[in-house]
Amino acid sequence: MNKNLNIQQIDRIIEMAWEDRTPFEAIQFQFGVSEAEVIELMRSELKESSFKLWRKRVNSRVSQKHLKKRSEEINRFKCSRQRVISNNKISKR
Repeated sequence: MNKNLNIQQIDRIIEMAWEDRTPFEAIQFQFGVSEAEVIELMRSELKESSFKLWRKRVNSRVSQKHLKKRSEEINRFKCSRQRVISNNKISKR
């Protein structure tokens, strides 16, 4: 991967990749990192067993990482309770 990402951005990409409801398109929109680059990043940053678990989950019916697998009712990248995408911090209740 040839992107100039800092450690915080890499950590956030990994966190977003682990989230079932965050599509790859949201990661690309926010960080300019394609699905293939996310997979490459996950392969290099995770232990082999963790990477295999993640790939299995992404390719399962549980995950909605691909917009094609999502319900058509979901038409946004972020939770309605979430602040503007500055570090994706969820507001305290």
